[in-house]
Amino acid sequence: MTRLLLFDIDGTLVLTGGAGKRAMDRAFEAEFGVADAFAGVSMAGRTDRWLVEQALARHDLAPTTDRLERFRAAYLATLAETVHEPGAGRRGLMPGVPDVLAHLATRSATHLALLTGNYAAGARIKLTHFGLWDHFAWGAFGDDHAEREALARAAVAMAPARGVALADPAHAVVVGDTPFDVACARAAGARVIAVATGGHSIDELRACDPDLALEDLRDIDAVLSFIDEA
Repeated sequence: MTRLLLFDIDGTLVLTGGAGKRAMDRAFEAEFGVADAFAGVSMAGRTDRWLVEQALARHDLAPTTDRLERFRAAYLATLAETVHEPGAGRRGLMPGVPDVLAHLATRSATHLALLTGNYAAGARIKLTHFGLWDHFAWGAFGDDHAEREALARAAVAMAPARGVALADPAHAVVVGDTPFDVACARAAGARVIAVATGGHSIDELRACDPDLALEDLRDIDAVLSFIDEA
């Protein structure tokens, strides 16, 4: 039976030591003259487009296409630099990620894709830096959708065009680390594995009623068994 695994990036696959936020702050200041524009904004689980729209609104700037594109270009150029900085906080692959991706790659009926609020080019910068980009054939990214629920529905809808014929939306599994990942999976009719490797504890994630909650992805047997259940 065909399965589709849709992986979040930040806090699920990797953490970058805050490279994304540093790049956003620097890009916003360079383009619009506002320092620390994202101070106090919770970024976990949000899309890049949502974040910049909120920042523009907070500083009385209309989210025009020109401004959104100017920010995106500046942010991506800056992220390509900040991803190499030591940064602050956790940085690197999340526990269990290399092994679980290796196991999933051996299963011909299991397809790996990305479901992330990152811009597509930003996702590539981050995952290439940590050696994970080639694990994923395609993805749904934050370029086109500000809301994560719409992004999840788009990911499931585009699966047939990517050669992934799902008998049921429940054969898609979102893997993420925030309540937004749980909510977006529900919106798309998918199941969800919540992992406590980002900013939310296992108890906080369980309170959102995911189908499976794990401390991290090192429990490969639990992940594989869950994938095959539906």
